[in-house]
Amino acid sequence: MKIGILECGEVHSDVRAEFGGFGDMFTKLLAPHGFDLKIYHAVGHDLPQSATEADGWLFTGSAHGVYEDHAFLPPLRELIREAYAQEVPMVGVCFGHQLIAQALGGKVEKFAGGWSIGKRHYHTNEGNTLTLNAWHQDQVIEPPADAETILSNDFCRFAGLRYGNRALTVQAHPEFSDPVLRAYLLAREDSDAYPQDMMRAAREAPFGHTDSALVAEQFAQFFRQSAAHSKARSTKASLLT
Repeated sequence: MKIGILECGEVHSDVRAEFGGFGDMFTKLLAPHGFDLKIYHAVGHDLPQSATEADGWLFTGSAHGVYEDHAFLPPLRELIREAYAQEVPMVGVCFGHQLIAQALGGKVEKFAGGWSIGKRHYHTNEGNTLTLNAWHQDQVIEPPADAETILSNDFCRFAGLRYGNRALTVQAHPEFSDPVLRAYLLAREDSDAYPQDMMRAAREAPFGHTDSALVAEQFAQFFRQSAAHSKARSTKASLLT
């Protein structure tokens, strides 16, 4: 199964030197699941020709806002709508989570409550808890009508959304291992863009377990099950024509 990884932003140069770009991080995260992965540097205008160029799409994080004026964004929004209409499964992470929501009619804003940086706990709609590393200020404020909320916490109400068999998105960063988070905290420690008390708390918090591997497994299951569902619908339709 071919999955296209759409890099929607650049990784800080210090972090990239050690861990690669977003595409490299997701390649490592999804490596155990046997996909044929292709990286598109979407922020640099390396874009697929159509939504059916891959069997599924993964939209990465970015330092950009989905509401900003960047030339690479309209084609990505169009790709999302085309993939949704043709039932090509999509996964979105952080910026990707927000972009899919926006493209399908939701609302994204710079959150009035500020930043979320470091290890965070999220409640699932099945009554469980997931722990993931987060780094964001923007949030989905109003999800699209077709979206079901599957992850939330007191700070981020719409931290995970599922759109039937068509899209699965999360606000946190399952591709951020603790070493990646440490590298980001070090690279950004002198920046005035982030609340220093939160940065300090993130640096001092104990590193350890996250549910990144579990989320990666859920991504993989979603891609395979969604693709199988779409193929079954297509086969049924052809038998009826």
